Amino acid sequence: MPPSTETSKESPIPSKENNNPDYRSPLYIGEWKKSIPYVDEDIAVDDLDEPHMKRKITILREYPEIEKLYGIDMTTIPITILAASAQIIASYIFGKILIDWNWTMVIFSYIVGGSLTQVYGVIIHEAAHSLAAPTRFQNRIIGLLANTALPFPIAMSFRRYHLEHHAFQGVVGLDPDLPLEWEKKLVRGNSLFKFLWLNIYPVMYVIRGLVMKKTPQFWEYVNWVYTIIGNLIIYYFFGGRGLFYLFLSLWFGYGAHPAAAHFIQEHYTFDDGQETYSYYGILNIFFMNIGYHNEHHDFTKVPWSGLPKVRKIASEYYDNLAFHTSWCMVLWNFVTKPQYGPQSRVGRTVNDHKRGRKMLVAVKKWVYNLKK
Repeated sequence: MPPSTETSKESPIPSKENNNPDYRSPLYIGEWKKSIPYVDEDIAVDDLDEPHMKRKITILREYPEIEKLYGIDMTTIPITILAASAQIIASYIFGKILIDWNWTMVIFSYIVGGSLTQVYGVIIHEAAHSLAAPTRFQNRIIGLLANTALPFPIAMSFRRYHLEHHAFQGVVGLDPDLPLEWEKKLVRGNSLFKFLWLNIYPVMYVIRGLVMKKTPQFWEYVNWVYTIIGNLIIYYFFGGRGLFYLFLSLWFGYGAHPAAAHFIQEHYTFDDGQETYSYYGILNIFFMNIGYHNEHHDFTKVPWSGLPKVRKIASEYYDNLAFHTSWCMVLWNFVTKPQYGPQSRVGRTVNDHKRGRKMLVAVKKWVYNLKK
């Protein structure tokens, strides 16, 4: 943690160590305390903007070569085709061949189908940031391809709301990733409720979007039509059982699945002052480095394959932040320990977010003067 610093809401004082206008520099750890269920009534509150944009500026001051990692990774396209094809083939097998293998289908849909569902999520995430192909239109098509084996239209709505999450991270009322009031008040630190809550996470993603009360955009309608037609084709050729397999895979993959732990890992507060966490375990190999979340938020123009390189280049920044090494332990600790729950998040007001953003000019000037 950085040294404790007296601050004013109107004018945060510079870091005592390096005169950076943002007192959280260089790691950009806040001074807020994590919210604990049964102790605190709501999420933790920060008094400045999210830390990533300023940490990016600070890191680039020392390591401008990171900008060479910006771009796209075209290998995402064949991965998309192979992953979608694998799940469609599995849907056919369980729909038309192994029609009496009920428990086999359930187990397979959790282990394999759920894992493939998370791979689709990573691809949709890459496409949302236009990191999978040269043009925005091509990235939308890749997002739809990844949505082929998902029986619910996710890709285009995810793109819309996820980009808002980056723009307004932690801003109450604007960040669609923050839990709703009933989630915080009902679930709290209760282990049973947390486990059930994890298993309705697919539904919560939909509900949080609906609460925003935004009119669907053109590409969201395209996604709906694409998915409905795809479901009808699968139902016609593979039967209801084949379609049910895809629903099971979606439910398991976005519920209490080890890879789905990244939903908790990313922004649920396990430490004071830190609102984003990375995962550096072996499963990043299979899930396209989705665990490198601090690196991703700092450098959204770097595709999945370049994120480990970001960490390697600027290791003193990332290795000195708290991080996870096991998604299974993330789930276990989150569910079993009463100090964690849906309210284990940090938020900020629009005004505090704007006030923090106004410091960007001063931070950039500080970085420029250090370079001279």
